[in-house]
Amino acid sequence: MQNGDIAKAIREEARWRILATVNLNRPQSTNETTILRVLTDVQLNLSPMELRKELDYLEERGLVEVGGKDTQVWFAKLTRNGIDVVEYTVPCDAGIARPAKYW
Repeated sequence: MQNGDIAKAIREEARWRILATVNLNRPQSTNETTILRVLTDVQLNLSPMELRKELDYLEERGLVEVGGKDTQVWFAKLTRNGIDVVEYTVPCDAGIARPAKYW
């Protein structure tokens, strides 16, 4: 695997972990500090700026709503489409490393 492939795999894994983390806190939003802590715990060491890039990406895909962009701490909340992706009720497009459903 080349460096570009590794970076892509990390981004896609981080996106899935972000969605799963935000889902755990549903129906409330999750702040970026909590998301970063979870990503660090699973050995995905994103910088705060990298996390914000991925939150923007997920927001552009309509999977999360990101609030607090005009403050120091952003927070995210799943949209209806984001909940469907996390609950495996809709297909997941490329760009997110959602594990295959095994149950």
